[in-house]
Amino acid sequence: MSARAALGVALAIGMLVAGWPRGSDAQTPSAAPLGSAAAPAQEGHAAHQEAQPEPPASASATEPEHDQAAPEGSTSPAGYPGIPPITDADRAAAFPDVTGRMVLGETMNYFVLLDQLEWQAADGGGGVTWDNKGWVGYDRGRLWFRSEGETAEGRLENAEAHLLYGRPVSRWWDIVAGVRQDVRPGPSQTWAAIGIQGLAPQWFEVEATAYVGGSGRTRVRLESEYELLFTNRWILQSLGEIELSGKSDPERAVGAGLSTAEAGLRLRYELRREFAPYVGLTWTRVFGRTADFARAAGREAGGARLAGGLRLWF
Repeated sequence: MSARAALGVALAIGMLVAGWPRGSDAQTPSAAPLGSAAAPAQEGHAAHQEAQPEPPASASATEPEHDQAAPEGSTSPAGYPGIPPITDADRAAAFPDVTGRMVLGETMNYFVLLDQLEWQAADGGGGVTWDNKGWVGYDRGRLWFRSEGETAEGRLENAEAHLLYGRPVSRWWDIVAGVRQDVRPGPSQTWAAIGIQGLAPQWFEVEATAYVGGSGRTRVRLESEYELLFTNRWILQSLGEIELSGKSDPERAVGAGLSTAEAGLRLRYELRREFAPYVGLTWTRVFGRTADFARAAGREAGGARLAGGLRLWF
């Protein structure tokens, strides 16, 4: 290549480099230094820039606004965008205020509990004592029965039985009404009975029953029971009971006012839920005229006894 030709090529390359757009000039085409021959090249480059896709908008511009003020009383699950906040109306719909029994079945069921079937040892000897209860019926109507009594030296000292009809009056309470039959002591006697039973706060089982008998005699019995779970199988049962009489009944050795009080502690081990042996300590005391009747018959007014027995239910 001659020196003249090489000089011409170098000059042409320099002019091309000097006329190439830079920076913001690429976005605003200007007159080409090389004349009409360079204009098609610039137009092609501008078309290439326009054909390129625009960069995506930032995440903050495309994502919905989640930091808007939530309704009063609502909470939004953290870390889960797109989930609407939880409101008080949602909570009320998920956890309605249940009143009474929500499931009322028509199937007849039954339950029998031998709460105490035991031998009690005392200084003057011992005897068998029992206390059981149960029911048969439906959710909103049940026939209840109760029975309790004791023997001493092979003789039946006292025994009674209840037959009651119960209806629920609230979520945890039933009202019951029926009859009570006393077999011992003294001549048998029938009472009209009405009461309430259920579960008090702190899981106390409560029974309160009033009785009206012949000759205007009246009685009231209050009973409370609580169970303390040491483990799922070791359970301590505490029981307290008092009975009051409206008037004296010499035939049955019962005086007016506070007549008897009983308390007991029984520790059981549930081999199965339905079968549990236990040991315990009971205390009984009679008061007022009832204590006078007991002393006149040669009995003590009160004392403690060791007990051992079985608790069964089916």
